[in-house]
Amino acid sequence: MTVGVLALQGDFREHAAVLAALGAEVELVRRPEELARVSGLVIPGGESSVMDKLSRAFGLAEPLRDAVHAGLPVYGTCAGLIMLADTVLDGIAGQQSIGGLDISVRRNAFGSQAESFETELDVPVLGAPPVHAVFIRAPVVEVVGPRATALARLADGRCVAVQQGNLLGTSFHPEITGEHRFHEHFLRMVSDAKFRGAAS
Repeated sequence: MTVGVLALQGDFREHAAVLAALGAEVELVRRPEELARVSGLVIPGGESSVMDKLSRAFGLAEPLRDAVHAGLPVYGTCAGLIMLADTVLDGIAGQQSIGGLDISVRRNAFGSQAESFETELDVPVLGAPPVHAVFIRAPVVEVVGPRATALARLADGRCVAVQQGNLLGTSFHPEITGEHRFHEHFLRMVSDAKFRGAAS
């Protein structure tokens, strides 16, 4: 099972290290031919508008959309969640997303990096104990559409983790806290999907 990590920008190395520690073969994805070799993809945290521009510059935007449409399992954290959202409520001029998740997200919903915070989240799909979640200039899911399911919410009710079929997204960064259960959950999704490429 080869899992890709989109390596255009952001903390892709941290995700690659977690996936490798869990036994996955990891491919850093920067070009369409690399995307075509993977059975699942992680889109890391970073800057969503820069990731969008680079994905188009590297000729990856359309292949990514096609792969998501064809059923490629994808896990997006922070900026990656924004990239997977059907609607970005406050994107910069011209910003595009890959789409696929029936959600509306707001970028930097919690303010600047100085307002980053940590909290414990109940995530029933992962069981006990609660997930220790780190939010860094994080987005929030303002609307969860009928095709998507909220997996975790803050105490005030705001959604910060969501799944829809083969797509998974979190506002926070489990790759930097030693919390591997979301990655384990994603690897199970990849194994169950047995995706073999958009052309298969």
